[in-house]
Amino acid sequence: MPEAFPILISVAPEDAGKRLDHFLAVRLDGVSRARVQQLISQGKVLVNEVAAKASLKLRGGAQISVLGETQRAPLRAMAEEIPLDILYEDEDLAVINKPAGMMVHAGAGATDDARNRGTLVNALLYHLASLSTAGGELRPGIVHRLDKETSGLIVVAKNDEAHRKLAAQFAAHEVTKTYVALVHGRVKKGRETITASISRDRVRRTRMTTRLAGGRQAVTHYQVVRRLDTRFGKFTLLEVKIDTGRTHQIRVHLASLGHPVVGDTLYGAPQQISGSDGRRGTTAPTSLARNFLHAAELEFAHPRTGEKISLKSESPVELRRFLERLERP
Repeated sequence: MPEAFPILISVAPEDAGKRLDHFLAVRLDGVSRARVQQLISQGKVLVNEVAAKASLKLRGGAQISVLGETQRAPLRAMAEEIPLDILYEDEDLAVINKPAGMMVHAGAGATDDARNRGTLVNALLYHLASLSTAGGELRPGIVHRLDKETSGLIVVAKNDEAHRKLAAQFAAHEVTKTYVALVHGRVKKGRETITASISRDRVRRTRMTTRLAGGRQAVTHYQVVRRLDTRFGKFTLLEVKIDTGRTHQIRVHLASLGHPVVGDTLYGAPQQISGSDGRRGTTAPTSLARNFLHAAELEFAHPRTGEKISLKSESPVELRRFLERLERP
């Protein structure tokens, strides 16, 4: 929806008799009928300077004024009893082994419950006595993030001083983050640094892209661990390190090389992977219900003592079993 309000619309004679909500859902670019009905119910739509109902039948020549955006109830983080795998904890910070499928903090959703439930923040509020407030009410303790379908190590701050010092380390590229990724295809170079800038895709807003000029700088280093030639095709297991922390950085950088992360259908990985045994033809397809991307190692300086903290997390069982399935004769 445009940011300049009020939006003024004149009803043409050929639109006479149409319902107000139907009419606006067509005329307002990118706005759903449900959103239009919210605007109307909140008194943000006037017809001939009078608040109207969604079912109002329009007359030719009527003047419609859209006064502003809808107002949603503010999100708030809430404590939830969700199991957490805490690998390290002291008075300043904690390092969590996040499972795939868990969002780090609340996001947009259809209802308040849907937006707020099941997040890492909710679990942190239940398990930890205190969290930093520097990230705001929705993101207490959150210094950096992992994608929902990425598992592994994430550090959280328990006070604002620790938060500021950890954030400064991330900004200065002083934190070492190492990931394990399995990608489709045979990656030819044994190691490479990818420096393509990253922007939000103008068509599919949930995606990022390296194809637009003027994006944010992003630096990803990868090294081949091993190459797999399986009955399900060719794959490459990579060790990946990042200097920057852009949205979907590893996923979009690897996909830009033509090697999407296994399970990452947003960036071109197939939902199901067909296989062949070479003698009897095709075999039952396989699939992975998450991205094969795991934050395996994290190294940083303790914000109070300066001591080096180094932690490792073994790949989750579902990733190990998937690799075994691929390599099974």
